[in-house]
Amino acid sequence: MHLKNSLFWIAALTVFFLDQLTKYWVAQTFSLGQTLPLLPGIFHFTYVTNTGAAFSLFSGKVEWLRWLSLGVSLALIALAWFGPILHRWDQLGYGLILGGAMGNGIDRFVLGYVVDFLDFRLINFPVFNFADVFINVGIACLLIATFKKTPTSNRRPR
Repeated sequence: MHLKNSLFWIAALTVFFLDQLTKYWVAQTFSLGQTLPLLPGIFHFTYVTNTGAAFSLFSGKVEWLRWLSLGVSLALIALAWFGPILHRWDQLGYGLILGGAMGNGIDRFVLGYVVDFLDFRLINFPVFNFADVFINVGIACLLIATFKKTPTSNRRPR
């Protein structure tokens, strides 16, 4: 038996488990606010929680974010399950986005916040997690997919 859009499912599940495993490790290993400099002043692991969206936008108890994560996840699952066979870059992109959306969505439903820990201090970037990384990589894959597709035309050659 061959699973339709198999790269999508592999990417989604890999990202989801990697995200949840790393967040669990951080929550079990660090105290809230604790930081571990891996490259001092450049890159640290810093355990923080985020009740908002990416980069702490809309911080606070934002109920709609959990439902947005759920809606995006269900839409992507429906696309891969009921939709056409997707091109490789589309499968990878949508799968990475699904894995990230599920990872952060589970946090929002279960904990009421998202666990963040990747702290790039050199550029004073907000603390984030692997779900955030893979959502952005997934968007990049979808952009690549749009450039890889050849334009089609209904016009006949002359």
